[in-house]
Amino acid sequence: MESIMLIDFGSTFTKVTGVDLENEIIIGTSYAFTTIETDVREGLSSAINKLERTSGNILWGSKYACSSAAGGLRMIGIGLVEELTSKAAKEAALSAGAKVLKVFSMELTEDDISDINNLKPDILLLTGGTDGGNQKVVLHNAMALTKLEVNVPVIYSGNRSVKNQVVKILDQAGFEVKSTENVMPKFGELNIDPARAAIQEVFLNKIIEAKGIKDAESMINNVLMPTPLAVMKGAELLADGYDCETGYGDMIVVDIGGATTDIHSICEGLPTKANVVLKGIEEPRVKRSVEGDLGARYSLAATIDLLDENEIVSELQISYEELKDIVSLLINHPEMTSNETEDNISEKTSDSNNIIKKFDEYIAKKVIQEGIKRHSGRLKEYYTPFGMGYEQQGKDLTDVTIIVGTGGPLIHSENPIEILKAGNYADNEPFVLKPTFSKYYLDQSYILAAMGLLSEIDREKAYRILNKYIIELF
Repeated sequence: MESIMLIDFGSTFTKVTGVDLENEIIIGTSYAFTTIETDVREGLSSAINKLERTSGNILWGSKYACSSAAGGLRMIGIGLVEELTSKAAKEAALSAGAKVLKVFSMELTEDDISDINNLKPDILLLTGGTDGGNQKVVLHNAMALTKLEVNVPVIYSGNRSVKNQVVKILDQAGFEVKSTENVMPKFGELNIDPARAAIQEVFLNKIIEAKGIKDAESMINNVLMPTPLAVMKGAELLADGYDCETGYGDMIVVDIGGATTDIHSICEGLPTKANVVLKGIEEPRVKRSVEGDLGARYSLAATIDLLDENEIVSELQISYEELKDIVSLLINHPEMTSNETEDNISEKTSDSNNIIKKFDEYIAKKVIQEGIKRHSGRLKEYYTPFGMGYEQQGKDLTDVTIIVGTGGPLIHSENPIEILKAGNYADNEPFVLKPTFSKYYLDQSYILAAMGLLSEIDREKAYRILNKYIIELF
């Protein structure tokens, strides 16, 4: 049996998937709390031991990993115009699996430099100007970055006319700098793949060492990519298939995590209605958005701030005191799942496990509802001499008929289809281009990231395993 292990160092849990490549089956999965603050090997060893207790003593072949531990890959984008090159920088960073801390536009100020110092990014992505376009702002920003107190890798993906000058300025200031093709070589035209590849290269060479993942090098063969990029690759594989294996087609993938909720759409997103014109920068076919204020554990306080507490206590039939206790408990114990009983929610709570399960399901509905809303495009009315027209900004997802869910709150839920339905079109938001009809699928074995990793090694087997284990919900 040819067996390999696929590992995901997550912000909350380290997840391990054992795969029998010869028979194209999942041997088993397990997880343990990520121990990044002590030694990441502790959590990994615990997860492997759990897997081997259920799967037997297996002689593992290669072990490959992805990581979003210690906050994941934290990036700042810098561009020229907010709606154009700055947005292109953000799309490139997100597509590489990064968490975008902030995007700056126009000339950087002293306050901007102070913000960057305080945010402490892992990588800076410097863009600006189409090829042959604006040079002044790009050169100003390169000089401004030399005043930073933090020294982080810089990727330059802007106007190629000043590439050599920018590289020289940053190199002489002691920064590690890598240049790629422009993320927007022509007005409105995206070219994010070269920047994405450069980000991944820097991540593999520098960032995993800074975040302590390199400590686990003796236990694994290689860390291949950030976890969100692995999920994106898994989602793209599921949608597109492989050679003669027909994929599922256009889809949305929702990944609910402890710290963020990530939304992936694999579709063109062009207008589907009459009298609609597309405005602004083109959208990538494979798009990711990450919502740092929508999460089930670490970001739970921010998520609650977006919601109506009166609605929560009414929906769950709990008291305000119990709500406060639940939120405090889950923030202080992010490793706790809704399948684990906890007795210290409130003395008035007779069934703490059931309440946490209902609470997690409620939060999951709300983050999917809001996450897909933010990811979707918008229509805006305008008037012409010939009548009403509409401008579309972002992607039109109304004709996307598949929503795939992954992440703990969905996998542990008894009602995943009800949670996923929250992502559909709502009559009270007529200008938000969310899906109008959907089939729902669940990554019940939590293998999207693992299959994204495997797709780098054997794309065909990765697709067939995905197709076997992703289940349709009825």
